[in-house]
Formats: sequence, structure tokens, C-alpha cells
Amino acid sequence: MTFDVNLLKYDDKGLIPAIVQDDSTGEVLMLAYMNQEAVQKTIDTKETWFYSRSRQELWHKGATSGNTQTVTRIEKDCDDDTLLVTVTPNGPACHTGEQTCFYETIQEHKTPTRTVIHELVENIKDRKANPVEGAYTTYLFNEGIDKVLKKVGEEAAEVIIGAKNTDQEEVIWEVSDLIYHTLVLLEILDVSVDDIKEELVKRHIQKQGERNE
Repeated sequence: MTFDVNLLKYDDKGLIPAIVQDDSTGEVLMLAYMNQEAVQKTIDTKETWFYSRSRQELWHKGATSGNTQTVTRIEKDCDDDTLLVTVTPNGPACHTGEQTCFYETIQEHKTPTRTVIHELVENIKDRKANPVEGAYTTYLFNEGIDKVLKKVGEEAAEVIIGAKNTDQEEVIWEVSDLIYHTLVLLEILDVSVDDIKEELVKRHIQKQGERNE
């Protein structure tokens, strides 16, 4: 499908705001601006291009730092005047070295949970690469796959018991344990959370679309 970038509504300076979002975690990485050429280059190259309002020039994200962004999806809002660009980031989005430009909290009423699984995966990967004496995750890696499989089985059984007892708190606790040990198992087998997401899409989203055809 080809899209005519002329159909977008640019401001009086010829720019349109682009919100950049991590495809894997859903985290908002940055807000930048594109002109018509930047939008077209982003579509053509499948990497993000923006227009610098301070330098008055086109720029390719990551051209200097190497922190490029591979585009997976581009959406426009209902008014055609804002873009949502979903990407796979190849490094930090922010010039400070932070993963996202939105790393300073002004006010918080609830700790966000949307990225917790991915943060846990990164912690597990770090324990594998940099073992810490006394750390439980390091212990599991040292013991190997048989120990982890045993724990997965035990936690699954605990979930069943909690569910049979209709004990919500126990189920929450045991499912959390099961997820953690499953993530350790996936790391041992070199299977990513994204691999699981893609399989779920194949099973449910794609099949649902086929049924609607």
C-alpha cells in the first residue's frame, strides 16, 4: 500500500508532530517533527527521519550516534495532523543516553506497569551475563535447565491449588512466580518475549482476520 504524504495536514511551517513509540514495550520514546520530505524518507527507508526546528534541516535519527529506529508501523490520527510511528529502537532514543526522552516524572499517582515484563527480562539477561553471588537468578542459571523446569512445574501446581481454593491473592502470587521462572526458562532456550507475542498474533489476531474475510 502506498500513501500520499500530501494528504497529511502540516502546520504553517510545513511540519507535523510525530510521536515515536517502542513496538515491543509500548513506551513513548520521543516527540519530534517531520516535514513532507521526512515523512516520505521514513516511509521509503523504514527508518525515522525528522526535521530539526533549531537547525532548520532534515536529520536521520541515529546517523551520528548509531541509535537508529526501524519503523514497524506508521499511523495518522483522525484529524490527519499527527503521526504515531512505532519502531524497534536500536539503542537509546534520547541524546542523554536514556531509553526514552520522557524519563523525568513530574507527578505520579500509580507506578506504571506496562514495561515490567521487559524490565524483568533485561534483569534476567543481566544476571546471566553478569552473575551475582547470592542472587536467586544466578543460582537458577548455575543449576541449569532441569532445576528451572522443576520450578516451573512446582509453580504451575501452586497456581492450580490457589485457583481451586478460589484464593485470589495466592493466585496472583503464584502466577507471578510462574511467569518469572518461565522467563528464566525462555532465556536459557534463547526464546524472546517478542517470539511469544508473534505466536499469539498468529494464533488469534490473524485467525480472527481470516474469519472476517
